Amino acid sequence: MQYFATIEPQKRMAPHLHTALRGSIPHEVIRQVTAATYHQVWWPHHDQLVYTSGQLPVWQPTVKRFVDPDTRQPLTSWAEALEQLTEPAHVVTFGPQVHSKGILGGTDDAGRHLGYLTKYLVKSVAEIVEAGTEAKQRHADRLHAELSVTPCSPRCAVWLLYGIQPLSVTSQTVPGYCKGRAHRRATLGLPGRRVLVSRKWSLKTLADHKADRRAFVTQALAAVGITKPAQDTSRLIWRKLAPGDPNVPPRAHLLMQAIAERITWRAEYDRAMLVANAPPLSTASVSAIRQAA
Repeated sequence: MQYFATIEPQKRMAPHLHTALRGSIPHEVIRQVTAATYHQVWWPHHDQLVYTSGQLPVWQPTVKRFVDPDTRQPLTSWAEALEQLTEPAHVVTFGPQVHSKGILGGTDDAGRHLGYLTKYLVKSVAEIVEAGTEAKQRHADRLHAELSVTPCSPRCAVWLLYGIQPLSVTSQTVPGYCKGRAHRRATLGLPGRRVLVSRKWSLKTLADHKADRRAFVTQALAAVGITKPAQDTSRLIWRKLAPGDPNVPPRAHLLMQAIAERITWRAEYDRAMLVANAPPLSTASVSAIRQAA
């Protein structure tokens, strides 16, 4: 299945999914699939807080676990909590409103719908959801307050507030404080990728697309006499930078260098396109252009 999907937060701050599917699929099949699709999250239940800001579990170095501040008993481990489950903590399903529409490629209708899908590529949730009224502001406040005490993953430090020790917990973990984007007000519970693209949409990988663009630009530059010799990188050794490496240039220098390099590439490409679309020139003019390049 090939698809392009965008998750749009509605004014009531509920996620709304828009999907473009390539192919011919009966509308009834789409409705049946969405009605039968669900996702279960098998996490420990977290309805009632066990600890609050006035009384939090503390780290016990001897057992390397968090313990109750009064009884000094270790908190329930993640594995122990999962063994006690009899039903999932969350069951996610599609809403009752499912609308499907057939669109032919290359038509104005297709262009309009694709533009609607792609407009969320550069927009954040905070830009889309605006609390313009007092009621919306209170609704956003309630949602953010709930998200701040809702665990976002098995490693979330919020689990400690419910008496459960999350995975990969250390002495540096602060009970109730998680850096996950799901707890931030700017995301409102939509922290992941809001644009979903099928890996087989064009039957090519990201590396294939990069190679195609490089080959196209190289061919365009070569058509007007701009050639660049291939760099021999066989003698280079690639390794990850270690923190505090003195040989690493400042980040500002790296960014400016990358920007300058992209500007140079773009100027060369634009010049090649102008020459390619211009009327035939004399030999002297072509030679001058090559020398200037």
